[in-house]
Amino acid sequence: MKKDKNSKAANDEVNMVEENDTAVNTEVGAEGNGEETNAANKEIEELKNKLEEKTRQCEEYMNMVQRTAAEFDNYKKRTIKEKEALSLDAAIDTVNAFLPVVDNLERALKAVQEVDDNPMKEGVELVMKQLKDCLEKMGVEPIAAVNNPFDPELHNAVMHVDDDAFGDSVVIEEFQKGYTMKGKVVRHSVVKVAN
Repeated sequence: MKKDKNSKAANDEVNMVEENDTAVNTEVGAEGNGEETNAANKEIEELKNKLEEKTRQCEEYMNMVQRTAAEFDNYKKRTIKEKEALSLDAAIDTVNAFLPVVDNLERALKAVQEVDDNPMKEGVELVMKQLKDCLEKMGVEPIAAVNNPFDPELHNAVMHVDDDAFGDSVVIEEFQKGYTMKGKVVRHSVVKVAN
């Protein structure tokens, strides 16, 4: 019986040691599991931070791309406008070179106006008509001057008279015809203004 008691006591001690080992192993396992969980949580946090960083960088890059695209679009529009302005200026310079020819043809027509059946007159009229058609196709238009109000943007006044027959600042005579091209003045009208 003593043996049974001793074996029972030994069994109890073994059971107690096994319980203690299990508890220690459970604690160690829980600690090990906790360490793994902590490491996983840290890794998840790091990945979240990296994802947020990359998302922020992506947004910055997208903003830079959008700004660059907008700047390039503005550059293209500005370049087109500058090109059109240069083209118009070159066309105006060319038209200015032809305007003395138009003036001389108009003077020639006035000089031979009284003569009937003159082949020279008909030739000059045809050349004048052809030249005016070309200028019209280019968008060149004469400035209306006589009996219109004086406009310093369109007219160049070289004479001024006081005459009660006309209103204030009215053009009464045109010495040289002025022209515009696509809304821009090619040459101002040289005029006489009343009052």
